[in-house]
Amino acid sequence: MISFDYLLTSLIIVALPGTGVIYTLALGLGRGAKAGIWAAFGCTLGIVPHMAASILGLSALLHASAVAFEIVRYLGVAWLVYMAWGMWHGTGAMKVTAHNSPTGIVKILCDGVLLNLLNPKLSLFFVAFLPQFVSANTLDTTGEMIALGLIFMAMTFGVFAVYGVFAASFRHHIIERPAVMRWLGRGFATAFLAMGVKLLTAGR
Repeated sequence: MISFDYLLTSLIIVALPGTGVIYTLALGLGRGAKAGIWAAFGCTLGIVPHMAASILGLSALLHASAVAFEIVRYLGVAWLVYMAWGMWHGTGAMKVTAHNSPTGIVKILCDGVLLNLLNPKLSLFFVAFLPQFVSANTLDTTGEMIALGLIFMAMTFGVFAVYGVFAASFRHHIIERPAVMRWLGRGFATAFLAMGVKLLTAGR
């Protein structure tokens, strides 16, 4: 049985601003509600490898190996810098458009997946977080961890989609103001760069 404590804790963790939230807000504001929802879906898909690794015990192996951890961390930092560059210059999926264009869905999804996939802290989170809520007398530990992970993913998609749609609701106030959109893009870029620095300097 899924506890209320798990649901509440997961909701708080998901709702806190992070790379996924910023990415979804940026896409919703810059490209419209559909793009924001696709961004939310991409970030959610990026959780799957971490959840699978946690269940299979691979995350523990990753964090036991300093070299493996550092490789993933530096790849994550590089990707955040790349995303910051795209937002600063308004290129690719980061390009602001006056239409809610569905083009670039694959790019939006891939960027969202990689944001979470290249975050080594997320795998550590699953290793430390999920087992705390597995029932001590369960006969199917794997099945319960999968259920907990799927609930976390559903919450992630729901909350991120709300962020994206909410951001899109403000587009009509600023879409005709290129200077405002440009500075918003640079603000998002700065946030991504700051998160990259934080990941680079954070300990294990």
